[in-house]
Amino acid sequence: MHSAQVDAYLRRLGVEHPAWPTVDVLRELHLRHLRTVPFENLSIHLGEEIVLEEKRLLDKVVGARRGGFCYELNGAFGALLAALGYDVALLAARVYGDEERLGIPYDHLALRVRTVDGGDWLADVGFGAHSHLPLAFGERGEQQDPGGTFRIVEAQPDAAGVRGGHHTVEAADLDVIRDGRPQYRLEVRPRVLGDFVAGAWWHSTSPVSHFTRSPVCSRVTEDGGRITLSGRRFTVTGADGGRQERELGTDEEVLGVYRERFGIELGSVPTVRGSGQES
Repeated sequence: MHSAQVDAYLRRLGVEHPAWPTVDVLRELHLRHLRTVPFENLSIHLGEEIVLEEKRLLDKVVGARRGGFCYELNGAFGALLAALGYDVALLAARVYGDEERLGIPYDHLALRVRTVDGGDWLADVGFGAHSHLPLAFGERGEQQDPGGTFRIVEAQPDAAGVRGGHHTVEAADLDVIRDGRPQYRLEVRPRVLGDFVAGAWWHSTSPVSHFTRSPVCSRVTEDGGRITLSGRRFTVTGADGGRQERELGTDEEVLGVYRERFGIELGSVPTVRGSGQES
């Protein structure tokens, strides 16, 4: 990233250019990203190509003021952090699904970030409802966060009896747990953005992927709650967990919510792949 791209990204987040890549700055950037850049899969339902290249991600997230899903959001955020002087590694994860079954390889992309003041952190602005702030990577006890109570623990053997990490603690797979439920299994080996192309393609095309079933757009609100537009259902979740839902009737209402609540300008309502019906 060149300096103009960095400045444009920071303007999108509403933060000043930091003097040093510290943990306090990382926490601010992480929270501002969640509040400003939506988690969304609209490209899938708009027929837009998803390209995991830094320039294309910046064009979308910064230039077009859109959001994205994990590969795009954490890919772009990782590029920004690296440009600001952080030591950033892209990590692959497999997401826990029904009955705690693990998903596909390269199911999710998260970030390991080291700061100039000695911190080692798990940053993730691309998992939807998750931690609002980075988690201490080496901490194995409970970590309190506005998004819940989190733990990062050494993973037990999977269904094939494999623990990962070649039987060394330092390289062992890690489970990220939220409120007592495992969210994803993280590999600690660094990856590059191109490694995630197959995972992004699968999530964008497979009928089994939940991303192909309905358009979704979601972000954290200033009060610590969340707003989500899933299809035509708009949900406001308070910081206390209270929910208000309403169905949007017209295309104009749907496009208005995208514009006014998420800052996304669309020319048409996203259409579920292969359905022929607007959602």
